[in-house]
Amino acid sequence: MDIQPYTSTETLAVGRPWLMSMLGIEANESITLDLTKFTENLHWTAPSAHQMDRKMKSGIPLGKLTASGLYAPYNAVSNEVQTVTITGAPTGGTFTITWSGQTTTAIAYNATAATVQTALEALSNIAPGDVVVTGNAGGPYTLTWGGTQLGENVAAPTATASFTGGTSPGVTIATTTAGGTAATADGSDVFAGFLFTEVAFSPTATKCAAPLMVHGQIDPSKLPVAFDPTDVPAGSNTQFVYKA
Repeated sequence: MDIQPYTSTETLAVGRPWLMSMLGIEANESITLDLTKFTENLHWTAPSAHQMDRKMKSGIPLGKLTASGLYAPYNAVSNEVQTVTITGAPTGGTFTITWSGQTTTAIAYNATAATVQTALEALSNIAPGDVVVTGNAGGPYTLTWGGTQLGENVAAPTATASFTGGTSPGVTIATTTAGGTAATADGSDVFAGFLFTEVAFSPTATKCAAPLMVHGQIDPSKLPVAFDPTDVPAGSNTQFVYKA
């Protein structure tokens, strides 16, 4: 069994800038998180020399997965997903990606996904957690948007290549999932509440216990991820007052 007690460095008065009132916190529920559904930077921070565990951020909106009964990030609408594909089998050269008027530094034709993500995060209009890049070195790369672009219909980036070798090499970007559309009905699309405290967990863990806040007063603008209260479907069992 892979379940750990939750630990927190927060106190009732510190670490929750999104919490507007202590009223209702006695109604918190004990739940189990599916850690495989959360991503670094957006949802949790990496270990440090003084903190060996990863730390899940407090205030993350959650939903309960129907299949497992575990909790995952609330996902009322789909996140934008794009694919960057290098064609023509180049043997050298670089490419750049331009998004919202800003262009990355040159990226090697055979760069790793981590390198592509680092290049995108170096842009002043893309913060850590706004986009996660996955895929093999040399692509195709999958760009999954989140953070401030969570659930948004993100404008498609463009790419310019300066490759050598291969046969008419180039780079294309296609949208594979449009952001802002109804998400898959797997339970995460039903709002359940907020993660009440930050939670420390081992890098090898896949589950951990946590407190779920189901009643209170919230400032959505100060939550760790983008959250639109108007996305919450009617009939939710949670009770929150949101600061205008």
